[in-house]
Amino acid sequence: MKLLGLHHVSILTGKAERNFQFYTKILGLRLVKKTVNQDNTESYHLFYGDAKGSPGTEITFFDIPGLGHTYPGIGSISSTSLRVKDTDALHYWTERFKQFGIQHGQIEKRNNRDSLAFQDYEGTRLVLVADNDEQGVAAGVPWDKTDVPVEHAIIGLGPVTLTVGVPDKTIKVLTEVMGFTQAGTYPSLAGDFPDILVFTTGEGGSGAEVHIETRPDLPRERPGRGSVHHVAFRVPNEEEYDYWAQKIAASGLMNSGKVERYYFKALYFREPNHILFELSTDTPGFDVDEPIETLGEKLALPPFLEPRRADIEANLRPLELDRK
Repeated sequence: MKLLGLHHVSILTGKAERNFQFYTKILGLRLVKKTVNQDNTESYHLFYGDAKGSPGTEITFFDIPGLGHTYPGIGSISSTSLRVKDTDALHYWTERFKQFGIQHGQIEKRNNRDSLAFQDYEGTRLVLVADNDEQGVAAGVPWDKTDVPVEHAIIGLGPVTLTVGVPDKTIKVLTEVMGFTQAGTYPSLAGDFPDILVFTTGEGGSGAEVHIETRPDLPRERPGRGSVHHVAFRVPNEEEYDYWAQKIAASGLMNSGKVERYYFKALYFREPNHILFELSTDTPGFDVDEPIETLGEKLALPPFLEPRRADIEANLRPLELDRK
């Protein structure tokens, strides 16, 4: 049994309104679920993804108003990639970022793929990667209710980069516990540092990779707005979820045990460099309580929180999202 690839990446935002504006109006993603942080129901949890809210396409945000600045460092998920169809799309995005005044770099190679680094309004470090007909985990379905042309749309998650001081124990968890295999290396983009290591799972491709950057010169990250809270990996169904829950428990890694999130089942654990990993099922999905056509248009609560809706809504700050 293998993990299929990336399921979602969850990040911290200090202002959900501006976050919504960036990810829907500039990046052209769909808000597929507007809900709450189930561990802190006074905080919104926003999920952006493809047209269907497919696993492997979601980038999510916990809203924490007043959150401070991120100080980058080791023990972190230092960048999140988003897939586009081809290099032509990267040229489109270069011009779009210029138009909107978005901080971005130049098109360059990462693991032999054309890529374009950029940041959102809160300094979240993001990278667009071009598929260019590469085989591997299938892309998502472009969202066509936006001014971003479908042929240039973001179609899923690409590799996440883990930045650590000493990589050995993280590699051991990825390969010996989680079933990843090393698929190559590429030069550090930060200077005279060890090559970045590439690990892959499932069918491979950009939607199934973890990159490890070794930076012994950096302090530990101090997280804040724009920092990544965790990365989740895809488990196809509940049967395999049970297998992985047993395997993680047998590994000796401290973990959450099984967690019911309603839209998926989850299990959380920290690898030895203190980065939070999650295993999440593809099923049942974000359309379990909303039609595909109206995903994300109202505050969705799982059944175990629905009896508390009045209290939850009373304790949430007003959130006006401009959908025009």
